[in-house]
Amino acid sequence: MSKYTIIVDPLSTGQEYPAAFKEAGQIPVAVLSGLEPPPAYTTSWHPDDFEHVHHFTGDVAALAEELRQYEPEYLIPGAESGVELADQLIEILVPGTGNVPELASARRDKWEMAEALRVAGVPRLRQIRTADPVEAERWLKENDLLGRRLVIKPPKSAAGDEVYVVFEDGDWRERFDRVLGRTNKMGLVNDAVLIQEYAEGTEYLVDSYTVDGKHSLVDVCRYTKISRGDKIGIYHRIDFLAEDDPEVQALWPYTQQVLDAVGIRTGCGHAEVMMTADGPRLIEVAARPAGGGHQMVSELATGDNHIKRTVAHRVRGEVRDGFDLVQHLRGIFVSAYRDGYFRNREVFDDAPSLKSFHWMSILHEPDAVVPETVDLFTCLAWVILIHSDPQTLDDDYRRVLEMEAAIVIDAP
Repeated sequence: MSKYTIIVDPLSTGQEYPAAFKEAGQIPVAVLSGLEPPPAYTTSWHPDDFEHVHHFTGDVAALAEELRQYEPEYLIPGAESGVELADQLIEILVPGTGNVPELASARRDKWEMAEALRVAGVPRLRQIRTADPVEAERWLKENDLLGRRLVIKPPKSAAGDEVYVVFEDGDWRERFDRVLGRTNKMGLVNDAVLIQEYAEGTEYLVDSYTVDGKHSLVDVCRYTKISRGDKIGIYHRIDFLAEDDPEVQALWPYTQQVLDAVGIRTGCGHAEVMMTADGPRLIEVAARPAGGGHQMVSELATGDNHIKRTVAHRVRGEVRDGFDLVQHLRGIFVSAYRDGYFRNREVFDDAPSLKSFHWMSILHEPDAVVPETVDLFTCLAWVILIHSDPQTLDDDYRRVLEMEAAIVIDAP
């Protein structure tokens, strides 16, 4: 076996891969999909974790030749920005060890995802990708969606970046123009806009790991998200569910159809699914580990996570079917209600005294200028609660909400 593991964009959650592979006796090799990491991931890039770092400068074949010296047996993406490049390198260096190459775009572009579901006969949300507002309006009329609630977002974004809701009879063109042509937090120019029918229901995160086309669950969470103005999908709370929970049993067959439809054959799957009155509908799916600190909470709740599954499979050939919920965990994403100076960081001083308190991270120093929370990247703080008694979790959750409501942010 090769002693090297090649990680494409070991950023965001993928920054945890180097230590995990080193512990398993491997030498991690970093490949960046650009000369610098995307803006959203700058703080998670730690080049000192690697003896060898390579950069993609536009020539995939040349980069593959650089990487042949490591005699790789597999490559893995660490973050959303590295998924497409990882797919291309796999097909040159170790063909047949990754996901279905013909469906590569369906694992990154949200329009192509829905098209893959359509071809496979999997229920999906109606949507259009276009840079032409005339074409968009014609499609809305033809699908009886003009004047109805819509979602507008870039085809390639992440973590809720630039995701807007258009309310009934709202000005969809203004949001369309707001997204088109902008550079998103992945560092990509939005050369088209995705318009999607609005999905009403309960949203879930479904994490999986696949080996030779056989999918297994890693964890499942129920999401609570909030809206602020026309910004939707702002993360607020997650609750981990047990594998035998009826909600999970209703979601998992559909999610496996999604994974098959977009060609995930090996490695991590990270799906967001809305349970609507008409059944489950995909919001999006990614072929990489869940980000935003999720690996930590997944391990706390289940004793396992995407990172551990990947190392166990790739290095030791170990494959696990399903997961165990070992602790009831609730994660709370604290939001900043406006831009400005965060004046009372001490509002959270009593959080450690809560019965279910486990961990907290306030992401800004006292009196720091903080951004308004509009997506996962602009979250103000995290609080993790763990307890065997659901009522205790609920009581402590309400106390955290009271702390959040007492936050003072002065105008900059």
